[in-house]
Amino acid sequence: MFKKILIANRGEIACRIIKTAKKLGIKTVAVYSDADLNSLHVEMADEAINIGPALVSASYLSIEKIICAAQESGAEAIHPGYGFLSENPKFPIALEKAGLIFIGPPVEAIKSMGDKITSKELAKKAGVSIVPGHMGLIKTVEEAVEVSMKIGYPVMIKASAGGGGKGMRVAWNDNEVKEGFYASKNEASNSFGDDRLFIEKYIVKPRHIEIQILGDSHNNLVHLGERECSIQRRNQKVIEEAPSTFIDKKTRKKMGEQACKLAKAVGYTSAGTVEFIVDKDKNFYFLEMNTRLQVEHPVTELITGIDLVEEMIKVAQGKKISFTQDDIKLNGWAIESRLYAEDPYRNFLPSIGRLTRYRPPNELTLPELVVRNDTGVTEGGEISIFYDPMIAKLCTWAKSRPEAIKLMQDSLDNFEIEGVGHNLPFLSAVMGHPRFLSGDITTAFIEEEYQEGFVGVRLEKKDLRLLCSAIASIHIFKEIRKSNISGRVNDKVEAVVDDWHVFVQGVQSRVKVVKSENDVLVQYADIETQKVNFKWSPGDVLVKFTINGEKYSLKVNNIIDGYRVRFRGADLKVQVKTSRQVQMSLVMLEKKEADTSKSLLCPMPGLVTSIDVSEGDEFEQGQTLCTIEAMKMENMLKAEKKGVVKTILARVNQSISVDQLIMEFE
Repeated sequence: MFKKILIANRGEIACRIIKTAKKLGIKTVAVYSDADLNSLHVEMADEAINIGPALVSASYLSIEKIICAAQESGAEAIHPGYGFLSENPKFPIALEKAGLIFIGPPVEAIKSMGDKITSKELAKKAGVSIVPGHMGLIKTVEEAVEVSMKIGYPVMIKASAGGGGKGMRVAWNDNEVKEGFYASKNEASNSFGDDRLFIEKYIVKPRHIEIQILGDSHNNLVHLGERECSIQRRNQKVIEEAPSTFIDKKTRKKMGEQACKLAKAVGYTSAGTVEFIVDKDKNFYFLEMNTRLQVEHPVTELITGIDLVEEMIKVAQGKKISFTQDDIKLNGWAIESRLYAEDPYRNFLPSIGRLTRYRPPNELTLPELVVRNDTGVTEGGEISIFYDPMIAKLCTWAKSRPEAIKLMQDSLDNFEIEGVGHNLPFLSAVMGHPRFLSGDITTAFIEEEYQEGFVGVRLEKKDLRLLCSAIASIHIFKEIRKSNISGRVNDKVEAVVDDWHVFVQGVQSRVKVVKSENDVLVQYADIETQKVNFKWSPGDVLVKFTINGEKYSLKVNNIIDGYRVRFRGADLKVQVKTSRQVQMSLVMLEKKEADTSKSLLCPMPGLVTSIDVSEGDEFEQGQTLCTIEAMKMENMLKAEKKGVVKTILARVNQSISVDQLIMEFE
């Protein structure tokens, strides 16, 4: 067994690898940039070495610096994690020259599968189904339009060296091909240093399903079943599960066999993933092979009981896989929710800042359920503009899919995050969405179900009642506490009124709230009574309730004139008033929001990469006004209606913040 390994990565995946290394008794070396000095992976590792400034090109992508760190620390091998250098064939070549072992697949496999065009040609030769498309590189926008017309719309423009949704655009007509060509080229160049593109047929209403494979240097190769990765936004996976609700045993066997055929054709060893696109009739087509550990690998680990990082380390040492294909059984159901620093209420735009509160749910490992949180951050940590915005991967496992979903809902309800925008409410919303619950999903799920963007969840009557009862109970406790502290009633709590009006989501409920010795009874006008039990202290954000015997968790913040309450994807203002306060509120004036219809405000922190209009220009609805790069993604800001540019206040290569004024219109 290795005595010491270096992890050439950061954040969540570095922490994940360190956990397995510690389990195996292997010492670990972390590398970090200046921006990551106080990061969790640095704290967890046995040693940590600084490799340069925040920019990835000068730190995490520097092969020379990482090799120097390994030699300085005495590490025998390097695990690349995912992203960064994990699929760069120059990296393992350089490691071999330096006498270091690469914990990953052979160089030739990385080379052949790292290029999407070459990989498709090899897949076709190996007898793997491929998507119809143009296998050659597309050099000009004119060629892109010509090729797209021959294939037939819609088409997918893809970066040859791409991954993680970067450098990909769907085009439904010539104009979208022209726009997508340049956007994909720029993203590919910025993310991978390789702007080559190709085009293939875009399959409408597809599912994205992938097969996990594992091979060793003794000609043993197995697959570990499939993962359903269809819940995506901008081709970036958001929620994954294993197994898939759509794949039957026969299809799983065929997909697994084809994945193994391809792996054998390239002499693959270590962990890898073969990705397929599957149509409504269960026809599947090869997309790409990821020659590394996948972000979503935990769901496979949870249903198979196999530690993929451990197997990668053992294979890198020349050991055999200790199980056969027949030994692999898929047990129960696992779900992963990717928690990102992005604002779902603003079209999922990136968010940066300090995690003023970060308290994930307790991790559990029990025979009937598992809660696992793979993360690389801690409370007080910084989410910067330099790196991927992932905060954590929350995973749940149970014996059945409904149980795993329920456990995920509860776990999300118990996850506290403050300080940055995050997609937790959106994840909660998906978990309760009828289509997701039924398993009727495609890669267009988010686009179809949230056409106008995410605006939160409207609670049904049952959940509104629960929320009303919970907040009314907290409110009566606060009123009693205020009375006791004031010394006005000397613990005579009956002096606090018990008749209240609760306002939430446009609904007014009149309730009678009575505190007993251990519970609060909340009675509604229709005679329904709910028994509420909870523990709450001033300053608590997460409050756990038992209402009529059922357990719930709500996040509750005090705000002016009420409470901010977050529950199951809903983010609501709740007001609790006396009858007199209700009468007075009828004559209060409402504050109007500022008019921003003649301004273009920056929706995210980022870098201005282009200004596409000039002062005095007329523009049409949908026309691109400028482009902002944030976290390596190009975001084109388009006009909501036609108009004339009055003033431009931003400039190219300027770093700007959220809501900063970019331009004004006449």
